[in-house]
Amino acid sequence: AKDYELRQYETAKWVSTVIRGETQKEAMRQGFWKLFHYIQGKNEKEMKIDMTVPVTCLVKLGCTDFKVSFFVPFEHQDCPPQPTDSSVFIEERKAAALFVRSFGGFASPEKYAEEADNLARTLRNRGQPFHEDFFYTAGYDSPFKLFNRHNEVWYFKK
Repeated sequence: AKDYELRQYETAKWVSTVIRGETQKEAMRQGFWKLFHYIQGKNEKEMKIDMTVPVTCLVKLGCTDFKVSFFVPFEHQDCPPQPTDSSVFIEERKAAALFVRSFGGFASPEKYAEEADNLARTLRNRGQPFHEDFFYTAGYDSPFKLFNRHNEVWYFKK
């Protein structure tokens, strides 16, 4: 469709942390830095790991817990180094079909919510079954990139 796409993602490992009781913006900031320290060597192997994209944030409707995640690079998928920070963990996300809406610009929590609402409305109008109680935000760009920015919201297909 012109306003969203359906993607199939394979099973993959992500490094994640959950930030509780903060605004989404603050959770993203805190979560990013915890995960950044992990890839800079705060792991059992004291290994530096390349930064990957996207950076995702799990948003559950009516909840103030936010799970922030980095994709584990392909070369570390089989055996990612374990985090030494107890609030950081490796998770395996199972293969899934996702409805994805892309948009540009600098994405705020409000802009992500607006785009998620637009995607949800479109999917309902088209009779596409999806998990409506949560969505992921996905950011692909450094904060220093000013133009041609790429952001997404993801809903899991039922």
